[in-house]
Amino acid sequence: MDVDAVGLAELLHEEATRTNERRLLVLAGARKRGYDALESILDALSVPITETTLVGPDDRLRCEQLRQANASDLLGTTRDVIAVDAHDELRPNALGKVVGAVDGGGLLVLLTPPLASWPDRRDEFATSLAVPPFVVDDVTGRFKRRLVETLQTHRGIAIVDLENDSVDADGLIDPAPRMPMEPPTPPADHRFPAATYEACLTADQVAAVAAFESLAECEQAVVLEADRGRGKSSAAGLAAGAYAAAGEDVLVTAPAARNAAELFERANELVEALGTDATVEPRRIETTAGGSVRFREPAAAVHALEAADIVVVDEAAALPVATLESLLAADRVAFATTIHGYEGAGRGFSVRFRDRLAESDHDVTDCQLVEPIRYAAGDPVEVWAFRALLLDARPPVDSLVADATPETVDYRRLEPDELLADERLLREAFGLLVLAHYRTEPADLARLLDAPNLEARALVHDGHVVSVALLAREGDLSPETRSMMYEGGRVRGNMLPDVLTSQLRDEAAAEPAGLRVVRIATHHAARSRGLGSRLLERVREEYAPSVDWLGTGFGATPGLLAFWRENGYRAIHISTTRNDASGEYSALMLAPTSDEGRELHDRHADWFARRFAALCSDALDDLEPDVARAVLRSVAEGAGPPLSVTDHEWRVVAGAAYGPGLFDVDPGPFRDLVVRYFVDDPDAVDLTGREERLLVLRALQSRDWEAVADRLGYHSTGQCMRALGDAVCPLVDQYGEDAALEVRERFAER
Repeated sequence: MDVDAVGLAELLHEEATRTNERRLLVLAGARKRGYDALESILDALSVPITETTLVGPDDRLRCEQLRQANASDLLGTTRDVIAVDAHDELRPNALGKVVGAVDGGGLLVLLTPPLASWPDRRDEFATSLAVPPFVVDDVTGRFKRRLVETLQTHRGIAIVDLENDSVDADGLIDPAPRMPMEPPTPPADHRFPAATYEACLTADQVAAVAAFESLAECEQAVVLEADRGRGKSSAAGLAAGAYAAAGEDVLVTAPAARNAAELFERANELVEALGTDATVEPRRIETTAGGSVRFREPAAAVHALEAADIVVVDEAAALPVATLESLLAADRVAFATTIHGYEGAGRGFSVRFRDRLAESDHDVTDCQLVEPIRYAAGDPVEVWAFRALLLDARPPVDSLVADATPETVDYRRLEPDELLADERLLREAFGLLVLAHYRTEPADLARLLDAPNLEARALVHDGHVVSVALLAREGDLSPETRSMMYEGGRVRGNMLPDVLTSQLRDEAAAEPAGLRVVRIATHHAARSRGLGSRLLERVREEYAPSVDWLGTGFGATPGLLAFWRENGYRAIHISTTRNDASGEYSALMLAPTSDEGRELHDRHADWFARRFAALCSDALDDLEPDVARAVLRSVAEGAGPPLSVTDHEWRVVAGAAYGPGLFDVDPGPFRDLVVRYFVDDPDAVDLTGREERLLVLRALQSRDWEAVADRLGYHSTGQCMRALGDAVCPLVDQYGEDAALEVRERFAER
């Protein structure tokens, strides 16, 4: 078809507008020619410059410009045209965020090198995958090769070859006219004014707005989930406007104010439609009925909960789990979140936070929007993006793996070339990682296919993936690199050696070769059968001859710590700050496989046991007692210095246990004794879980007596003090030396 780039863009834009779909235009060739064509296209299209965004490294056009690293700024917003300059780099996460911001009738334009050579070019993102000791030439181009294949085969995508002045694909679909949609009707017995529902565009959106009516009652939570473009922010805005018009104060928070722009627009439109007088500011709507819709940044919102009647969290999946948990202190709260799309899948919300929500006192109303609003159902750009980035990847259906056991599965290497050639295998493996881990994102797909330090292994049942592990080679670094790390330099990848070297000051830590388990996931239909343990066992059998250690790092919970401990891994460190995404402290664990690995493990286990008590009364003073118990139990038995307590200290400890002595006189020896108890075999001493929590809270974390008594349900501080003495008695019996035993016997005679 003999059409120039400008003429083709006009045809694409006309068809997209007519069908309320989107179209994608690829301008492939030299960068300058791509920008020349783009400028001509933007001049020809009847699109306001304010509705156009360039995502690229340079501010080369008159429109808004963002770097790919700042693509999150587009969350919760829409544009008619977004152009992405992919010459210097293409970040998969940025592409996932950008696609969802193109409105119905709009164009997504990709500026790329010639498609035939693009996969062989190593850009800045590829450089980030070249973790030491690997170099950029070790990074492959499989992800881009797959991306190019999807561009060339999907409907609605036009490709202009600028080098040959030709159109390789015109992207025109010429779809049949759509049947007009029936206007949605308000539900029976609705509480919100009818105008609230008349502003809805789909029946899905009506159901979503109706779900918000539950927030009229106390201790209620609403979870609104949708793919991008389904109108969840609009639904939240309509509900917020209805409550504000009725005199309620609605506090809105999101990663940034611009992410909630659509919510405020819909709220303001409804307030006007209801005839309610209001004062409107960029981040605040005040109604004469005494209600409001006001925005606060997440940290400020946490401190403003008591003053709000209702809290609405937009783009909830992009917030740290710890922040979401803090927002649960609100009596009436709603969370609007994206299922697929930007930042992977927002799995911190769906994997971690939903468990916390279920444990709360809130009655939860769930609602999911399926029908698109920003663009028509079946939009070809959405279909392409879901496949290209595997945003909708799913593990096998339950029935295919429901009978899987360790005896029925086969251990399988998932070679990148094999994954590239087998779309079903790739979708099953990646889908399992997406659903099981809150951090999995589109960039992980590129890492899986291209990163030279990563490998994947799986257990398959009748050919279907039932358990998968993503593995990273670490360590085995040169003396120069180790010295640079020790002096404060950062090294990509190599997470365990980096922490042990830079934070724990062990310059030799990066010398042994290791293998870190980055992710491990088992299909939910086959959990609790030992499949994860079997996969780790097979990984150890394969790699133990070639590495010095196996390791892992994860957000510490009692269950996960127990799982890794049962599989031979031992704790050597816990972070002193919480993970931004999970809200948890991260634990590092090692399983040595050689003498060199054992030396690395033993010295760090020893250092960890030595410092843990001090950490608990400082950086880890808010660590959950059950996590502290599990962490110490996961340290190698016997790690740390021998228990060194003077005769006088033993008399203090035994006096508090068996006599009238006081813990507060000298907490130091109590702490040493408690750490030794947990690190040694706890089964040798008969303590209850409540007593162990008491030892953690008071002896290790130095919480005041009143707070400890309240936390553990003691009737008074006096009862709590006596309970601590009772808990120390068996520790004195197990570890006490002559001075302690003399005190015990003296008071036993009375």
